[in-house]
Amino acid sequence: QVQLVESGGGLVQAGGSLRLSCLASGRTFSNYDMGWFRQAPGKEREFVVVIGWSGGTYYADSVLGRFTISRDNAKNTVYLQMNSLKPEDSAVYYCAAGGSSSRYAGAYDYWGQGTQVTVSS
Repeated sequence: QVQLVESGGGLVQAGGSLRLSCLASGRTFSNYDMGWFRQAPGKEREFVVVIGWSGGTYYADSVLGRFTISRDNAKNTVYLQMNSLKPEDSAVYYCAAGGSSSRYAGAYDYWGQGTQVTVSS
């Protein structure tokens, strides 16, 4: 089992920045690919970015160049730096752990409870 706890969400104006954190506990964090997904009201959960256990990354086109994922295996934490935020980035952001660097939510075995990000215009 892996437990994931996100933090760092909040309210920010358009153009601003936030950094989300996801702290993992349980099994060996460094063995897992870690993804971020988001879900806005009335919409399906959407892939944002994934970082593989080896450090490789894959971003959704909608956040490429604005968001940066990183991981600190010594701290069992993955980060999502979000810059140049737009109102359409508003959503609940979820951290997920899985065994493949996939954009599909079903590929992930463990999920956090989510953290709300609201971007005002």
